[in-house]
Amino acid sequence: MVVLNKIYTKTGDDGTTALGTGERRLKYDPRVAAYGTVDEANACLGMVRIHTGAMEGPVDGMIARIQNDMFDLGADLATPETETPPEYEPLRIVESQVKRIEADIDTLNRDLSPLRSFVLPGGSPAAAALHLARTVSRRAERLMVELAELPGEHVNPEALKYINRVSDFLFVAARVVNDNGARDVLWTPGENR
Repeated sequence: MVVLNKIYTKTGDDGTTALGTGERRLKYDPRVAAYGTVDEANACLGMVRIHTGAMEGPVDGMIARIQNDMFDLGADLATPETETPPEYEPLRIVESQVKRIEADIDTLNRDLSPLRSFVLPGGSPAAAALHLARTVSRRAERLMVELAELPGEHVNPEALKYINRVSDFLFVAARVVNDNGARDVLWTPGENR
């Protein structure tokens, strides 16, 4: 359980922050950058929900679940595996979370026509916001993969799968809120040469 009764602690004034293990790392550390970018993607999802909250259909509820899972993902990344296990069970992304988002993608994709071109971000405000969230999620994924490749670092494989599915979900959701693809803006290669 998290209790936040004082927001500023001054412990980060030296340019470090604490991981879930208590270890302090520089604020630009690759692990901090990864979970910070997950947080940024989650903030983008909050902006998305300004547009999707009044819409009919399942998209807003699905995004609400993803927002909660994104905090789980941040907690997973903020608590690296150590040789000595912590006194508590660290929160980790699990396979059922990946499977649930895959089921949500399949549900949304069911009524969409196949694409014959890439989709440009836009169409409706909700779709544009979803595409922004998608690109930030992809950046988080790149940072997580980079972190996983560093000596001495480990990233939960289910966490990597989950963030990959998030951006897939956001792409499909953008098409859904664009009148099931009718308002998609399609790329025309070389059109402005």
